[in-house]
Amino acid sequence: MHSNHLLLEEPIRMASILEPSKPTFFPAMTKIVGTLGPKSRSVEVISSCLTAGMSVARFDFSWGNPEYHQETLENLKAAVKSTKKLCAVMLDTVGPELQVVNKSEKAISLQADATVVLTPDQGLDATSQVLPINFDGLSKAVKPGDTIFLGQYLFTGSETTSVWLEVSEVKGNDVVCVVKNSATLAGSLFTMHISQIHIDMPTLSDKDKEVISTWGVQNKIDFLSLSYTRHAEDVRQFEMTPALAKSQAREFLSKLGDLNQTQIFAKIENVEGLTHFDEILQEADGIILSRGNLGIDLPPEKVFLFQKAALYKCNMAGKPAVVTRVVDSMTDNLRPTRAEATDVANAVLDGSDAILLGAETLRGLYPVETISTVGKICAEADKVFNQDLYFKKTVKYVGEPMTHLESIASSAVRAAIKVKASVIICFTSSGRAARLIAKYRPTMPVLSVVIPRLKTNQLKWSFSGAFEARQSLIVRGLFPMLADPRHPAESKSATNESVLKVALDHGKASGVIKSHDRVVVCQKVGDASVVKIIELED
Repeated sequence: MHSNHLLLEEPIRMASILEPSKPTFFPAMTKIVGTLGPKSRSVEVISSCLTAGMSVARFDFSWGNPEYHQETLENLKAAVKSTKKLCAVMLDTVGPELQVVNKSEKAISLQADATVVLTPDQGLDATSQVLPINFDGLSKAVKPGDTIFLGQYLFTGSETTSVWLEVSEVKGNDVVCVVKNSATLAGSLFTMHISQIHIDMPTLSDKDKEVISTWGVQNKIDFLSLSYTRHAEDVRQFEMTPALAKSQAREFLSKLGDLNQTQIFAKIENVEGLTHFDEILQEADGIILSRGNLGIDLPPEKVFLFQKAALYKCNMAGKPAVVTRVVDSMTDNLRPTRAEATDVANAVLDGSDAILLGAETLRGLYPVETISTVGKICAEADKVFNQDLYFKKTVKYVGEPMTHLESIASSAVRAAIKVKASVIICFTSSGRAARLIAKYRPTMPVLSVVIPRLKTNQLKWSFSGAFEARQSLIVRGLFPMLADPRHPAESKSATNESVLKVALDHGKASGVIKSHDRVVVCQKVGDASVVKIIELED
C-alpha cells in the first residue's frame, strides 16, 4: 500500500497523475469539519455528509437559537446510528463578533461613493443609509481613514456580497462611512470586521456562557471553538480574582461537570491573536486558523506566511491545526476553482490536521459534494506528503533527551515505516499516546483503540472513553475505536476474544489490513510501554 508513495520532491511521472485514485475505507488522513445549518440538517443529508468523510460537526451559535441547533444535533445522532460512523461535536462561540442587525431581513443595496451611517441604536431598521450594530463602543474605537468590512456570515472573496467601507467622520456614537464598492447584503445578520482595531468586548460573552452551560453541558460537547482568541488569558485557567474575572474559558468549563474534558480550540482571527500566537498555542488544545477574518486583518500577501508558520508550530507542539475558508466558490457551484483545489492540497502539505467548511456546508447548495471533493483532494495530497523530511524535522525539534512517551511514539512510527506496516494500532485510555503517534505523521492510518476507564462517584458506576475517542476525530491520521471494557487487551486463551483481535478484525473488515500484512502495536504492559510488530497469517 505504501511502497508506491510518491514524494513531491521526486520527479513525478506524468502518467501516474492520470491513474485513477483508489477508494479506501478511510477517505483521507486529513479530517473534515462540517458546519451544520439550513442546507445540511436533515438526517439524510447529515448521513451522506458522514459517509462522504465529515468527522466533526460544528454548531455555529453566531446565528440560530439553541432549540434549532438541538434539533440538528438530534438528527446528527440518528445519522451516526444509521451510518455507524463516529462524529464529534464542536460548539462555536459568537465571541466579540461585531454584527449589523437587519430585523426586516430585506436585502440592502449599497452603492459605491454613497455614505452610510453605522449606529449603536438597534431600534432603527437597517437601510442603505443607516445600519444598526451590536456594539456601542465603535465611535471610540475608530478614526477617519479606518477600514470596515461587512458581509453575510463571513466575507467571501466575491465583492458582490461583501462591502468595504472607509470611515469618514465620527459623530457622537455614530460612525459615518463612505462605501468603496457596490454590493447587496442579504439575510438577517451581517458580520462586521474592522481592520487591525482592538475591540473592547469579552472573548466569552454572557450569551456564550449561557449557551455553553446549558446546551453545551446537556450535549457533552467535545470541542469548544473560541472565536476571536486574542490572548492566552482568554483560554487560561487560574484562580479567579474579581479583577481578572473577565472570561477565561478553561476556568469556566472546569466548573461545568463533564465539560472539564472538553477541548478548547483557539480561533485566530486577527492581528492581535497572531501577535500572541505562541502563548495561545501553549494554553489551547488546538488552533483554528480563521482565514476569512485573518485575510482581512492581514495584507493578502501575508496570509500564506502566517498559515505556514502557524501550522509548523502546531505540528511541533503536537496540537491539531484546522484551516478554514478553502472552497468558498462551492457554496454555489458543484466544482471548486483550480486555485481552491490547489489551496486545499497546500493546506495538507503545510501540515494541517483538518479542513473546516463553513458557508459551504451551512448554507451552500452542495454540502455533500463539497465534503467529498475536499476529501478526495486531501487524500491525493496525503499520498505525496514528505513524511521522511517531516519526521526528521520533528525529532530534531523535540531534541534529546526525549520524554518516555515521545520516544515510544516516534519509535512506533519509525518501525511502521521501516517494515511497511499497513496500520499502527495503539491502545490508549486518555488518547495521549495515540495523539503523540499521530504527531509524527505516519504514512499509514493509526487505529486508536480507546480502553474505557471505570469511574464511580459512590452512587453509580460510569465508563469514560467516549470523549477521548471522539476527540481524536480532528487529528490527522487517527481513527478511533471504542474497546469493550469486558475484553482483555490480549487473549490469554484461545476462547478469549481480545481487544487486539477485535481491532485487527475491524481493520480487516474495513480493508486496511490484509493477510500477510505487518501491523505495529503500541500498548502498555504493566508499567512498561511496548512497541511490537506482528505479521498476519492467512
